[in-house]
Amino acid sequence: MNEERPRRIGALLFPGFELLDIFGPLEMFSGLIMWSEAEIAVVAEQAGPVPSAQGPESVATFGFADCPPLDLLLVPGGDGTREQAENPALMSFLRETYPNLELLASICTGAGLLAAAGLLDGRRATTNKQVFGWPVSQGPRTEWVPAARWVEDGNVVTASGVAAGMDMALRLVERLAGTEMAQRTAEYTEYEWHRDSTWDPFARRAGLA
Repeated sequence: MNEERPRRIGALLFPGFELLDIFGPLEMFSGLIMWSEAEIAVVAEQAGPVPSAQGPESVATFGFADCPPLDLLLVPGGDGTREQAENPALMSFLRETYPNLELLASICTGAGLLAAAGLLDGRRATTNKQVFGWPVSQGPRTEWVPAARWVEDGNVVTASGVAAGMDMALRLVERLAGTEMAQRTAEYTEYEWHRDSTWDPFARRAGLA
């Protein structure tokens, strides 16, 4: 973290990203943002509107070339992840950005992008249980955890499917600003925070546990 400015949270967009994957976690950082302890930088390969998997577009303020220094980067999943895993520009951005991050976090099949970039090699990670096979195929040197709401391995954190990103984000708030701030955010948003990272009924339903 740069002590001269608030933490900068990077929200990565690409065509076909999952809406809740990115905006659910960003909402959970609202307390830090409200207290000027964090700010958001929305980034994509090129600045401008980016269509989501659901259709509505979101606007990236920065392109990869002019992205400011980030402290935390959120990488969503969505239908677009398969194509983006073959995108050299995105792979380079992830590899070049990671060494300067305090935390790197993926939601859902965003873990497949981290794996494709080699950032999960030798690490434990999880992903969406309904489409577990594709991210796993991108990370043969990753220790994939079938039953987990989210997995923390050092400064790399991966969440299971979609809504799990909000539980993970609250855990990141807890790591950065303490339990009181995370709990206050959960109460403010009227969100029931699953604080146990091993809670995962969806793994059983998908036949993974």
